[in-house]
Amino acid sequence: MTGTTKFCTILGMSILPFLGIAQSKTTNPPNWYNLDYQTDGVRGISTEKAYELLKERKSTPVIVGVLDGGVDYKHEDLKDVMWTNAKEQGGNGKDDDGNGYIDDIHGWNFLGNAQGENVQYDNLEVTRLIRIYEPKYSAVLPSTPLSEPERREFVAFQKMMTDYTSKLDQANFGNVNYGRLKQEVDAMIKAIGKDPKDVTKADFDNYTPTSDRQKMALRMAKRELANTDFDKFYKDLEEGVKYFSTQSEYHLNQKYDPRSIVGDNYEDASERHYGNADIKGPDADHGTHVAGIIGAKRDNGIGINGVANNVQIMGVRIVPDGDERDKDVANGIRYAVDNGAKVINMSFGKAYAYNKKTVDEAVKYAEEHDVLLIHAAGNDSKDNDIVKNYPMKYYTDSLDAIQGQAANWITVGATSFGIDDELLASFSNFGYKSVDVFAPGVKINSTMPESTYKEQDGTSMAAPVVSGLAALIRSYYPELSATEVKDIILQSVTKIDEKVKVQIDGASRKVYLDEISVTGGIVNAKKAIEVADKYIQTKK
Repeated sequence: MTGTTKFCTILGMSILPFLGIAQSKTTNPPNWYNLDYQTDGVRGISTEKAYELLKERKSTPVIVGVLDGGVDYKHEDLKDVMWTNAKEQGGNGKDDDGNGYIDDIHGWNFLGNAQGENVQYDNLEVTRLIRIYEPKYSAVLPSTPLSEPERREFVAFQKMMTDYTSKLDQANFGNVNYGRLKQEVDAMIKAIGKDPKDVTKADFDNYTPTSDRQKMALRMAKRELANTDFDKFYKDLEEGVKYFSTQSEYHLNQKYDPRSIVGDNYEDASERHYGNADIKGPDADHGTHVAGIIGAKRDNGIGINGVANNVQIMGVRIVPDGDERDKDVANGIRYAVDNGAKVINMSFGKAYAYNKKTVDEAVKYAEEHDVLLIHAAGNDSKDNDIVKNYPMKYYTDSLDAIQGQAANWITVGATSFGIDDELLASFSNFGYKSVDVFAPGVKINSTMPESTYKEQDGTSMAAPVVSGLAALIRSYYPELSATEVKDIILQSVTKIDEKVKVQIDGASRKVYLDEISVTGGIVNAKKAIEVADKYIQTKK
């Protein structure tokens, strides 16, 4: 599953992908990702400056497919910008428009069934693959005769087992230690005699521990409270406990397989029509946040301003708490394309693929239908040129050899609002060939379920900034193709001449953005409009 990746040092270990200490303690201006460096002093994308250029121009609505974990379509800042299927009459249990999806008013959910049941948790892809390959290869010896395809599978299986074992060890460690830490913190809160929301750092400074374990817990708590308030620390602690228990119970549990809930024939990748119309699902935090960045209603005096001002958000639920499945990704892309999306945001990714060919075919389908795909680079501080992050813009054959790449694809890394060597988000993946551009992805305030708002970090937040920009361009320049819009976005980046910190081969180095991306820059809406104007003049 995708999600915001941060780094938590409560236990002195890297915890992915959920919580912890924000990259910078600096307070960011509201709406910073839409601001301008020269005017506002932050590395936003100059959205407001773009709208000054567009002031007297007309736009047409653009549908953006948000392929994610769910969207709260009733949110106060999203309800007016949700895509509505005008040909469908909601609630009558009929497929009025004949597209194969019943009551798909605001999109579709491929993680549920016709009875309204939904998948919330799923495995990581590595767990699902091990479940397939372990019975076949666990007893293989060096002397065991294998065909060449089997030998390749066996080598891949060995790599998977190493990765899986490492993840399982970390999950078990986190499960035990986060659980113990919370247990001791709860005991201290009880002894202090206050409601958790009223506890302060001073209460812990004055607290006398009753055991060695409590001494250690107190030391950890005080260290964290030097940088944040108790309420934030305690919520992070609760999230840590939940994260590791979810890893153990669902993500890495080979005995857990929720696919029967959906009721499809999972091995039939050509199957299209399954799921239900519940685009919110059981956990819409991530998708709602992404949707708001793209197109939360601008200038309505409520909440935040999304990037695009004439957008229709189509919710397509394909991402559980765990890794998305390739069949659902492919069907999500096809559904969005067939129902009018011109931009598709994909803020998810995983280290392994089960049926990459099916996804490749869907990406080609989107390309044939002039749809632009925007994908998050990932949150593991890795080089995507070396470490795989699926889905990807490269088409490959059965031997994983590259056979070309999608012309309608942009991969997005994340930056912060800093202007020094901390500009690159510490968690962001990168890649000289595989990551196209960067966009703001740290402390991004956006919509959350039940008409709330929250700051989150991740390339998951950077990708919808670019999706919003793509929708903005397609809205004001409908005559431009998906590949032309991509070209404009890449041509108009703000080049960064300063070196940034990056982790390469386990060591911190300073590099230029053009050493770790295709363009070497951050997307810029104002410049994109200027380039688009020139583009149109050239075409005439």
